[in-house]
Amino acid sequence: MRDLVAIGASWGGLHAIGTVLGSVPADLPAAIVVAQHRGSDHDLLAPLLDKVSRLPVRDADDKDPLEPGTVLVAPRQYHLLVEGDSVALSTDEPVAFSRPSIDVLFETAASARGERVIGVILSGANADGAAGLAAIRRRGGVAIVQDPGTAERPEMPQAALAACPDARVRRLEEIGPELGRICVGAAR
Repeated sequence: MRDLVAIGASWGGLHAIGTVLGSVPADLPAAIVVAQHRGSDHDLLAPLLDKVSRLPVRDADDKDPLEPGTVLVAPRQYHLLVEGDSVALSTDEPVAFSRPSIDVLFETAASARGERVIGVILSGANADGAAGLAAIRRRGGVAIVQDPGTAERPEMPQAALAACPDARVRRLEEIGPELGRICVGAAR
């Protein structure tokens, strides 16, 4: 059963994540966790995403449970970690100049949930998330990468594909429905 979706994005991510969350099935039988690089003055990511999402979106709190049909966003300046059936927040040093780090989220998700994880890399201007996506694949999870040609910044999807060449490459508008097919099919 695939019951956790981990999404990572950077530059261009607000639009990309919003598009994905706006097209996932409203009855998605998986929890979604999101790490989005953002400036220290941007506290509105979760409320903005909540306006376009078919699922409820909020900033994660330490020890929040992972519940199907909910979206937890890494708060600014915190790493978001998956620990079993819940999340944890960390103020450890930035990784690749980023906190939250997509690699930290993906690597902890892979370690905690293995083949139950779907990792999704969207638009961004660096390589954060590439190593984490490869970790998800090594543990039997599914890797999805936004088609670099459709990304506002293609560097992050390109780095993810270099690290995980067998990832499913999808246009942005195809990712939400693909998540539905994978999760619903796995739940049957």
